[in-house]
Amino acid sequence: MSDPRITRDPAILMGKPCIRGTRISVETILRRAAQGLSADAIALEYPDLTRDDVLAALAYAADYMRHDGLLAAE
Repeated sequence: MSDPRITRDPAILMGKPCIRGTRISVETILRRAAQGLSADAIALEYPDLTRDDVLAALAYAADYMRHDGLLAAE
């Protein structure tokens, strides 16, 4: 579940996973993808991101859900 593009630092966005060298969180990328934006469109929207950064964030989130992020359904 590690990718060199994703970093977590308690001093940056309270430790949320972000794209290395930015303050763009994995959460932000996921929310834009959920709104229907493609990886290319998200990268265009955030000039500090590459398409590969966006894909790494999506993969990170998928890995998180596979390992740690499951909640019991109500």
